[in-house]
Amino acid sequence: MIVLYDDACPMCTFQMKAITWLDWFNTCRFVPISSPTAQAAAPNLPRENLMAAMHCIEPDGTIHRGARAIRFLGMRIPLLIPLALVLWIPGVIQIAEIIYQWISRHRYQLSRVFGCAGACSLLKERKAGGTIDAAVSNVDARDRK
Repeated sequence: MIVLYDDACPMCTFQMKAITWLDWFNTCRFVPISSPTAQAAAPNLPRENLMAAMHCIEPDGTIHRGARAIRFLGMRIPLLIPLALVLWIPGVIQIAEIIYQWISRHRYQLSRVFGCAGACSLLKERKAGGTIDAAVSNVDARDRK
């Protein structure tokens, strides 16, 4: 699974780094949307859509966006399963989408308020198959096939 995220946003980058530590089974490949391979991973998604929310792309090409991407991702990472299960309660995903959209629109201001840039520099990426660096080369390799 490929996860596309806004690498210009300190809060988004911090969250992706944190998820690399939670992804024990290396189920995710993280690709920053500034990477040229992000467009190759989701050629039908305009840049504006990529900037509006994180996207999870399944191997079959199915795309999950925003809170639904969190729910999808959560079901594949053991420590996030409780959160994902809550998001399956009827009506919760609609509320989560509203909250997600608000946070997404204000993520740069929230990053400054919560000091995400400083925290992001403290949290190092986990160097394994699910690292952000590995994602770019994995997408490149897939595109060459």
